[in-house]
Amino acid sequence: MLELGKRQTLVVKRTAPQGIYLGPADTDEAVLLPKAEVPAGTRRGDALEVFLYKDAQARPIATRRMPAFSVGEAAVLPVASVTKAGAFLKWGLMKDLYLPRREMTRPLEVGETVAVLLTVDRTERLCATMKFYSHLSSEAPYQEDDDVSGYLYEIRENLGGLVAVDGKYHGLIPEREMLPGLLTGTEVSCRVAGVRRDGKLVLSLRQRAAAQRGSDAAVILEALRKAGGTLPVGDHTDPEEIRARFFMSKAGFKRALGMLYKEGKIVFTDDGIALTEEKK
Repeated sequence: MLELGKRQTLVVKRTAPQGIYLGPADTDEAVLLPKAEVPAGTRRGDALEVFLYKDAQARPIATRRMPAFSVGEAAVLPVASVTKAGAFLKWGLMKDLYLPRREMTRPLEVGETVAVLLTVDRTERLCATMKFYSHLSSEAPYQEDDDVSGYLYEIRENLGGLVAVDGKYHGLIPEREMLPGLLTGTEVSCRVAGVRRDGKLVLSLRQRAAAQRGSDAAVILEALRKAGGTLPVGDHTDPEEIRARFFMSKAGFKRALGMLYKEGKIVFTDDGIALTEEKK
């Protein structure tokens, strides 16, 4: 079966002046691979890996150029042009990928990159969408503490960051876990902090507690060294100031401070914290 928007291995059915026709070995279906892309010495019955899309005349056609992704997958692509109808994205083929305006979640500019999902619309045309939510599954094969990656495709106030895990599954980074400056279109590596009853994944940008404590402690030590050995922060410091300064929660900050104090690397002062003499 010929599948639009998919990588497929097809066999040569026949030749023609404009190229060769390829199709599944067990059907009569066939699609043109233009002459310019036919490997030298190709014969009837040979197998070739190709990608199927539609040309400017909306005709199915095969190419040996492999784009960034297939139907149902996600990728971050550069914007080639923007029109009243939508945008066109570079994705590895001569014909740019169409992103209809109705599938955009925000205005785009030429040159920026955007996270999109490849879909087939109602007219059987390949197009991109920034609206991941309705295309994602809640049946991810992951469990708590698994490491995953995905695309941050939307940030919602008072909720957090929506992530397409593997480009396929629902994921959420709660607002309290979001890092300053994190932008949509970013590929993120996360830890599964939990799996909701509906199957959607709750994600964290932080490591498991023991490993994260060590990472947080290293961040604090480096900040102390850069500041000359003292910092005006401690248990009294506002959580938002800690997040802005160290990119960590107040609870994580306190755990790291406790670790550094027990190891004799810092001391607490009236004004905050300081490196011990041997650590300066």
